[in-house]
Amino acid sequence: MSDIKKGLVMEGGAMRGMFTAGVIDVFLENDICFDGAIGVSAGATFGCNFKSKQIGRSIRYNLRFCKDSRYCGIKSLLTSGNLYNADFCYNQLPNNLDLFDYETYKNNPLKFYIVASDVRTGLPVYKELKSCDKNDLEWMRASASMPLVSKVVEIDGFKLLDGGMTDSIPLKYFESIGYNRNVVILTQPRDFIKKENRLIRIIKLFLSKYPKIVDAMKSRHIMYNSETKYIFDKADKGEVFVICPETSLGISRTESNGDKLMNTYQLGRDIAKKNLDSLKAFLNI
Repeated sequence: MSDIKKGLVMEGGAMRGMFTAGVIDVFLENDICFDGAIGVSAGATFGCNFKSKQIGRSIRYNLRFCKDSRYCGIKSLLTSGNLYNADFCYNQLPNNLDLFDYETYKNNPLKFYIVASDVRTGLPVYKELKSCDKNDLEWMRASASMPLVSKVVEIDGFKLLDGGMTDSIPLKYFESIGYNRNVVILTQPRDFIKKENRLIRIIKLFLSKYPKIVDAMKSRHIMYNSETKYIFDKADKGEVFVICPETSLGISRTESNGDKLMNTYQLGRDIAKKNLDSLKAFLNI
């Protein structure tokens, strides 16, 4: 059994990530452990709290600041170029307003990765975040920088945007680096089929300097649907364990209604509890 590496893969989806936050809080409460985890976009920004073992942190600060213009809104977009304010989200919030447990994060042996998209190549970039220091947080910000409402993040020689643009559910990547017993948390139901992006013309205009990422966005729905098919085919064979909503979560990507955020979080908790025994059997714990 020593060759078994347990992995956790977390899809993005902006505020649909409150579902994931609920799931991983139940994991923490029940000592569900993994050797590695990888998050995309919101799967990264909320999923990092799994490694820092901070139960309830994601839902707590989102309820507190969901209507705060410093956190997210048109004012931030117009003044900073980012709908989600970079300084507030990746400096003020973790360092002053709802403290991130950097020490626990660093000491937890679980390896935590994120996915970002290289706008010049149109390909995904994978990065292990070992300490969540300032540089790591910039990579996390890149992973969650949605096109059209975020500036390109320049870091370590890369120009990056949201990881979901090029690898929305990075199960194959995790398998490629040795994780062979994987749990995947999705924020869309099993029957969800992604359609071609209706904003592709606007995306082409805004990202005209980066034709390869525009091409990636044109075919993103094909990539996404291929990934979900691969995941559920493996799940049906008992090779992957999937936790996802039974129906659409019914919230927007930038949801600011606290009741809806809490309901989505609670739904994640409920579904995680419902699947707990089967999950433990899958992970042999």
